[in-house]
Amino acid sequence: MTVTIRGILVTLGLGLAGLAAAEEGPRAATLDPAFVVGAPKGQPLSGAVLDSHTEEVAGLLRCPVCQGLSVAASPSSMASNMKAEVRSLLAAGYSDDQVLAYFERSYGEFVRLQPPLRGVNWLVWLGPVAALLAGGGTVFLALRRSASQAPPATARELPARDTLPDDAALAAAVLRIRERAYGWPGGVRPRADAP
Repeated sequence: MTVTIRGILVTLGLGLAGLAAAEEGPRAATLDPAFVVGAPKGQPLSGAVLDSHTEEVAGLLRCPVCQGLSVAASPSSMASNMKAEVRSLLAAGYSDDQVLAYFERSYGEFVRLQPPLRGVNWLVWLGPVAALLAGGGTVFLALRRSASQAPPATARELPARDTLPDDAALAAAVLRIRERAYGWPGGVRPRADAP
């Protein structure tokens, strides 16, 4: 019965590796890369090239445990296991895209630090830019509206120089300031025709 259920799941392409692994035990704990992403499309790597390329590809994968770190930077044992898997896949000749697709099949798109530009991921890439443009447009329109509502500087009527406020206390303060600032006796400007 379990073989039939597994066969149906594989035929439907649901890729429930966890169910198959639970049924078959520890030997099926990892998916066969050839089953998931096909035959290797790159050249097998070794030596220093393999080490540097392993770091590059592991830097593109998110650690499921640390979630803020890449697999290359994470100290967790799960990240170490994932990094070892990346190394073995690259050594077998799988391309970068195949390695990323292999881990994406197991963990979902979340495992990629830079999600691909497809589907809803366009919002991740374009959302901040759209929000910035919308905010800038709102500020521009608000400034433009406030500038159009303000009366021009020439249209404002300023009180005459000798005009005093209606408040008696404030008028007295203005007269004192005029007396100290200009030296006018009592704060009143002398007349031009006075001797």
